[in-house]
Amino acid sequence: MTASDRPALAECIAALELIDNHVHGYWLDSPDRPRFENGLNEPNTEPLADFDSGFDTALGFALRAHCAPLLELPRHAGPDDYWAARSARTPGELARIFLPAAGVGDWLVDTGVAGVAGVADIAAAGFGRVHEVVRIEQVAEQAITAGSDYVTAFRDMLCARTTSAVATKTILAYRSGFDIDLSAPTEHEVDVAARRWRDSGGVRLTDPVLLRFGLHEALRLGLPLQVHVGLGDRDCDLHRTNPMHLLDLLRNSGDVPIVLLHCYPYEREAGYLAAAFNNVHVDVGLSVNHLGARAAAFLARTIELAPFRKILYSSDAIGPVELHYLGAALWRNGMAEVLGGFVDRGQWSLDDAIRVADLIGRRNAQRVYAL
Repeated sequence: MTASDRPALAECIAALELIDNHVHGYWLDSPDRPRFENGLNEPNTEPLADFDSGFDTALGFALRAHCAPLLELPRHAGPDDYWAARSARTPGELARIFLPAAGVGDWLVDTGVAGVAGVADIAAAGFGRVHEVVRIEQVAEQAITAGSDYVTAFRDMLCARTTSAVATKTILAYRSGFDIDLSAPTEHEVDVAARRWRDSGGVRLTDPVLLRFGLHEALRLGLPLQVHVGLGDRDCDLHRTNPMHLLDLLRNSGDVPIVLLHCYPYEREAGYLAAAFNNVHVDVGLSVNHLGARAAAFLARTIELAPFRKILYSSDAIGPVELHYLGAALWRNGMAEVLGGFVDRGQWSLDDAIRVADLIGRRNAQRVYAL
C-alpha cells in the first residue's frame, strides 16, 4: 500500500451513500437526562442505577468523540457539556444536524416500536428515501382483536401492511428464542392457539404456535425477512438466540432472502450461515454502535467467513438521533481501519477494498431489497 492509498480508501468510504437496511425512529420530544442516558444502554430496560451513567459505556465514549463536533464542541467533550449543548437544541434541530451527516440515501424503518418518529416523520425530514419494514408480531397483536378467524385476519392484515413494504421482520428472539420447533403449524393448531391467547387477554404474543405461523406466513410472501439475532434488551434470552438454532428453518426456507440482524456475540456463527446458505445474509447494525471503539474488531470478525456479497450495513438506531449518525461514522471508520490494514499488508488491493466497502455499504442492500 502506498502512502496515498489509506487516505484514498478512507475518502471513498466516507463518500459512500449508505443504505441503512435496519433502523428505527428517533425521539420527537426532548428527553430528560436519565432517559437520554438510558437510550445509550441497549440491555437495561429500567432506569439506570443512581451510580451509573450511559456516558460511561463504549457507546457513550463514541458519542462524545464523534457527535460532539457536530454540536460545535471539541472531540471528547465532557458529559455535562455534551448534555448542555444537546439540550439547547430542539428535536427538529438535532435531526437536521445528525441525519444528513450520516450520509444515508435510504432508511429501511422497522415500524414496530411506538413513541418514535415513523416513516412519514422521517420522510418529511427530507434526508433520504424511507421504506417500511413490517414487524410480524405487531401484525399478530392487531389481528387477534379483529374477530374469531385469526388465520384469515392475520393473512389479510399482513398482505395489506406489506403492500408497499420492502421487508418483514421477526422478534422471535425476544418472544421464545430459536430453540423451539420452527416448522409450520396446521391451521387447526393456529385456531386453538389463537383462542387460548385471546382468552388470556391477547396482549403480548409469546405463543410458539402463533409465532411459527407468523414466521412461515411472512416467508410465503417472498419479501426479505429480517431476524433479530443476539444482542438486545434483557427481555431477550441471549443464549437462546444463537442463529445455529435456525438451521432447520434455513434448510427449508427456499430462496427468500433472510437477513440476520446485529448478531453479536454470534457474528461468527452468522457468518458461517451466510456462507452455507445462498439466501442468508448478515447485518452489522446495533453491534457497531454499542461496541464503539471496538467496532472495527467486530467488523473484522464478521468478514472472516461471511461472503462479502452477504453483509449489509445498518445502524439499528432508535431514540437519540445521534445514533442514526454514529452508526454510519463508526462503520466508515471501522471499515477503513480493517480494510486499510489488509491493503497495508499486501493481502488486498486498494480497488478490491473500495469495491467491498461499496458492496457492504449499499450494493448488497439494493439487491436484497430490490431498491
